[in-house]
Amino acid sequence: MKIEHVAMYVNDLEKTREFFIKYFNAKSNNGYHNPVKKFRSYFLTFDGEARLEIMNKADMVDVSKDLTRTGFAHISFSVGSKEKVDELTAQLKNDGFEVISGPRTTGDGYYESCIIDLEGNQIEITE
Repeated sequence: MKIEHVAMYVNDLEKTREFFIKYFNAKSNNGYHNPVKKFRSYFLTFDGEARLEIMNKADMVDVSKDLTRTGFAHISFSVGSKEKVDELTAQLKNDGFEVISGPRTTGDGYYESCIIDLEGNQIEITE
């Protein structure tokens, strides 16, 4: 058994799509639109089989995204090396994204950094 995809609602569908394409080399489908339900989405595919569905709907509720809330905590991307973790973290910081930790080696042995994306979600970057 495998996880087929993970989905998340976002306020700005196009900017979120471009964020994942630019920084994490996502490949996007052409999108889906259901005008009756006022729903739009894209499936983003990353190296391997990992997929993320980003969605937007007219009547969404945007609740506080405290980092220690229950539920899904973050998305983690493996970029292949410590050097690439450092490079991508620096690029994101230079582009105005908040780096909330790292790059560093964690107590459980991961070399990683964590940033906050344009929607307030935590993204982990690991080797």
